Amino acid sequence: MKPRIGFFGRCNVGKSTMINYLTGQQIAIVSDTAGTTTDPVRKSMEIGGIGPVVLIDTAGIDDEGELGRQRVEKSMAVLAEVDLALLLYTEGAYGEPEEMVERWCTEHGTPMLKVLTKAAPIDKEQLIAQIKEALPESAYRGRSLLSDVVQQGDTVVLVTPIDSSAPEGRMILPQVQVLRDLMDLHARALFCQPEELEVDNKTKLVITDSQVFAKVAAVVPEEIPLTSFSVVLARQKGLFDEYLRGTQTIGNLKEGDRVLLLESCTHNVTCEDIGRVKLPALLQKATGKRLQCEVIGGLSPLPTDLKQYALVIQCGGCVITKQQVKARLLPALEAGVPVSNYGLALAWCNGIFDRATKIFRQ
Repeated sequence: MKPRIGFFGRCNVGKSTMINYLTGQQIAIVSDTAGTTTDPVRKSMEIGGIGPVVLIDTAGIDDEGELGRQRVEKSMAVLAEVDLALLLYTEGAYGEPEEMVERWCTEHGTPMLKVLTKAAPIDKEQLIAQIKEALPESAYRGRSLLSDVVQQGDTVVLVTPIDSSAPEGRMILPQVQVLRDLMDLHARALFCQPEELEVDNKTKLVITDSQVFAKVAAVVPEEIPLTSFSVVLARQKGLFDEYLRGTQTIGNLKEGDRVLLLESCTHNVTCEDIGRVKLPALLQKATGKRLQCEVIGGLSPLPTDLKQYALVIQCGGCVITKQQVKARLLPALEAGVPVSNYGLALAWCNGIFDRATKIFRQ
């Protein structure tokens, strides 16, 4: 969840040299040969006052030929995931390639820092200070997940089923994040599996895995707020208001509509897979319509024509940054396609959407 800082510029402008200079290591290959950097190269480093960040070296934005065009496309694609773009240029050479990056950053609200290279030695500390000033604080200071609904001493029950889709010997990231947030808030966290779920009048909130929404809702009295890890994470990472609006369009889906599911993590597909098996089945059962559900895994490119889809549903995004989630969803919103989230869509399909979001809508 480290902030991403991308280095962009023409071939041989000094991007790889700059990353090696900042990290004090030979991370990126440096050569006078144009096109030395072919694919984005990522390296973590610590910046005082910010913490760990990821520096991303990219291919030249003026690369030529068919392979060069593909490298430029990959470099421009990196812009969608960065929290800050460093645009390196040389004196007397600022034209269409640089303006292309600048236009993208302006249109998408991505902070950009221009760095003049090869004219004079660059002061490392001064550049780091400029990076710290330009990097949005929201990129590295996460907001509390539950501070607006949970107070010190409150008891929160966390329902975490252990099935074939659970990671071996570990908790999934949203569960870990919620637990840490509750500890920071000095609240009491009680973990259980669905079969052991018990609540009483001291329970302030129940948070469940989306897969057992219906089972848990049947046990938890209406007066006790109920939501899911996915919904909590959607508030932190996703475009929550757009999710709320988009999820309610599920009831408008028609026979044969195409639904695109964005599964941002890469994992072994099982018969209990949420995005590829459970959610498509639930959508068709809840709507009574035969839908065409398609899945894109990882950060693979989105289809060129998103208008062919009636709905786009993003996973919880636990392994990607907020900026990456936003970048995945904006093309759909710009195309006029409603967007939802796995957890919210599961809640809608189980008939408890209003209940699962009520505590946050209030």
